[in-house]
Amino acid sequence: MSKKQLYTLEYPVRCSPSILYEFLSTPAGLQEWFADKVDERDQIFSFSWNGSIDKAEVLESEENSFIRFHWLHAPKDEFFEFRIEKSEVTNQTILVINDFADKKEIKDAGQLWGYQVKDLFHRLGN
Repeated sequence: MSKKQLYTLEYPVRCSPSILYEFLSTPAGLQEWFADKVDERDQIFSFSWNGSIDKAEVLESEENSFIRFHWLHAPKDEFFEFRIEKSEVTNQTILVINDFADKKEIKDAGQLWGYQVKDLFHRLGN
């Protein structure tokens, strides 16, 4: 099995970091755009899509800055992360997504994130 590679996607967002963080770090916020249903218990998030459930634990987070998840079924060194940054030049809020995929699947994975982020932006009124 080939080792997955870390890749990064960046999206400019027109909203405050605190509002964006709510959509990235709470079950209610994530359920708005990321999965059909989201529950959380003891730092373990359960994500449901079309009846199938996948679980991820929160590895690390800092309010209004970032949250890092680890899929329970994935290798220990893999994660997906939502990071909120400010552009030094434009002062615009930037959503940075870090995730892992096989090299040949990075383009498809990036497209999937793009669709989901588009849904997030719709919810945010972007």
